[in-house]
Amino acid sequence: MRSSNESLDRAALRELQGERLHETVEHAYENVPFYRAQLDEMGVTPEDIQSVDDVTKLPMTTKEDFRDEYPDGLFAVDDSEIRRIHASSGTTGKPKIVSYTADDLDLWGRTMARSLAAAGVEPGDVVQNAYGYGLFTGGLGFHQGAEELGTAVVPTSSGGTQRQVELADDLDSDALACTPSYALYFAETAEEMGYDPRDLSISVIAYGAETCTEPMREEIEERLDATGINNYGLSEIIGPGVAAECAEAQDGLHIWEDNYYPEVVNPRTGEPVEEGEEGELVLTTLTKEALPVLRYRTGDLTTLNYDECECGRTMVRMDNVTGRADDLLVVRGVNLYPSEIEHVILDVDGVAPHYRIDLHREGSLDVMELTIELDEAVERSAGTLEDEIRTRLQNVLSFTPDELDLVQPGTIERTEVGKVRRVYDHRN
Repeated sequence: MRSSNESLDRAALRELQGERLHETVEHAYENVPFYRAQLDEMGVTPEDIQSVDDVTKLPMTTKEDFRDEYPDGLFAVDDSEIRRIHASSGTTGKPKIVSYTADDLDLWGRTMARSLAAAGVEPGDVVQNAYGYGLFTGGLGFHQGAEELGTAVVPTSSGGTQRQVELADDLDSDALACTPSYALYFAETAEEMGYDPRDLSISVIAYGAETCTEPMREEIEERLDATGINNYGLSEIIGPGVAAECAEAQDGLHIWEDNYYPEVVNPRTGEPVEEGEEGELVLTTLTKEALPVLRYRTGDLTTLNYDECECGRTMVRMDNVTGRADDLLVVRGVNLYPSEIEHVILDVDGVAPHYRIDLHREGSLDVMELTIELDEAVERSAGTLEDEIRTRLQNVLSFTPDELDLVQPGTIERTEVGKVRRVYDHRN
C-alpha cells in the first residue's frame, strides 16, 4: 500500500507543499486568534506565503504556546466539528490538548497506514498493539493505521505482558507495536515463561515514543528475530504517523512531507542550518483542520537526508533523534545528552540495554552515578568491562561518571506501561 505522493518528483512535491502551506496559513489566520496576532505583529499576511521558500517568514510555535493557550486557544474549528481530543502527558504542568475533525482522523489513519506498510506490515496480517490507549495518541494512532491498512488488530494496550506473550503465540501475531523498551521487556517475559521469543511468528517490531539507538535496535531484533522499524510522531502535530523507516533501508525515517513540512534549525538561534547539519526539528502541518500548527519547535535533535532511498520513496529522511534540546544534561560544565551516553555503553560487548543515570549534588559539585546491567551471557570480568566503559566514555564524550555500577540482569526496575525513565536528577 503506497500512495503516489510517496514517490513524487521533488519539484512536484515542493509545488504541492507550497499550495498546502498557503492554505494552512490562510486557515490559521482566519480561525486562530493566536496566529492572527502573531502574523499581524510580524507584518505577514497569508498572501505573502506562496511557496515553501516563504516558510521562514512565519512565526514559530512552542510547547509553551500550547500551555498558554490551554485548553483550546489553538483550535481552528467550532466544537461541533471536533470528533476526538487527545492530550500529551503534561508532566511539567498542564497537558497539551490536541483535537481532530473527521477529516483529520482520516488523515491520521492514512499516514499511519503508510508507516506500517513501510515497515513491511501487509493487509491480512495480525498486528498486536501494545501501545497505551486513552489520551496518549500512540494506541489509537497505531490502531487506526492498522485498520486502514487492512490488518487484524489485537488491541492489547500496555501491560499484562504474560497475557501479551500468550496472545502473540496463540494468534500468530505478525507485528508488535510498542515502545523499544517494552519490546525488550516482552522478550524477557517470554523467556521467563519458557518461550523462545525467536520462535514466535512476530516478524516486525514497530517501535517509537522513545529514543532507540542502533545497539538497542540490534538487541531487539536479535532477541525477537524480527525487523525493528522506528516510528516518529508527536501529539502536537498529529501523533504517531509523522515519519517512519522503510524495511528496505532502515536508514532514517521518511517524513510524510505532503502533510508535514520539516525544517532543521539551530536550537539556540532558531535559524535554519545547512543541509545535513544537525539541529532541532521544526514541523508545520499542511493538511490539518482542527489544529493547524505553524513551525512547531519539537525539541528533537536530528538531521535531514534528501538522498535517494533504495525503497524508491522520495520523501526526505530524518535521522534517529539523537537527543532533545531540553534534555541536555550539564554536569560539571560538560554538556551531555542521555542518548549519547546510551550509544557509547550499549556498544560494549557484555552489557544489556538497561541502564539509569542518577545525578546528585555534593556541596557545590555535580556527581553522576551510572548503573548498567550485565548481559546474561557475559563472559568478561566486571573489572574489564568497567575499564572499557570508562575508556570509551572518555574517548567519545570526554567524560566519565563518578560512580559506575555494573549490576546483575533484572536489577534495574522494568515498566510495563509508558516510557522508561532513564535519568533521575536529584540535584533540585
